Amino acid sequence: MKLYDNATAPSPRRVRIFLAEKGLTLPTVQVDLRGGEQFTPAFRAMNPDCTVPVLALDSGAAITDVIAICRYIEELHPEPVLMGQDAEERALVECWLRRIEWDGIYAIQEAFRNSVPGLEHRALPGPLPLDQIPALAERGRLRAQHFLAWLDARLADHAFVGGAAFTIADISAMVAVDFSARAKLAPPEHLRHLKRWYGEVSSRPSAKA
Repeated sequence: MKLYDNATAPSPRRVRIFLAEKGLTLPTVQVDLRGGEQFTPAFRAMNPDCTVPVLALDSGAAITDVIAICRYIEELHPEPVLMGQDAEERALVECWLRRIEWDGIYAIQEAFRNSVPGLEHRALPGPLPLDQIPALAERGRLRAQHFLAWLDARLADHAFVGGAAFTIADISAMVAVDFSARAKLAPPEHLRHLKRWYGEVSSRPSAKA
């Protein structure tokens, strides 16, 4: 199998951290997003959505969703467990993960992609040339602030987002926090529980992946 990646994009970084936590290394191809390589016929044939990451399997299939890729890897390499030990834990991790994606990553993306000058006609990832909408950037900033406050409250009584164990929810939340800094929406200093947690998870060797 082969991973199609981009070193600066948040989404494939989640997969790289997941792989690093598993102690796995995959053959990797860097996709030049700035140069538009994701829009070439060759890449579109593999992923019509024109996004990374993509996990190309030896069977010829291509997995084009972050969580689907991680779930596939977890099935093949179950230790250490990063998506829940049993049915209940897996469901709860999934719940936290979806909230992090919707209220965090997508909100920050909304603010970022609707305001950065270099993305004037790329307000959403994918093949469609969509213009920026300033009001959506403002809404994304507001949503991001609420997300960071929610994350701080969640971590007040929990070592990690999902509870006592580090999971893919923490990977995704850490990437969201780093993405918020890139979007000039870094967490306020008074969110001390988030700060404690972030210090711990960002110091893990996998965070450098």
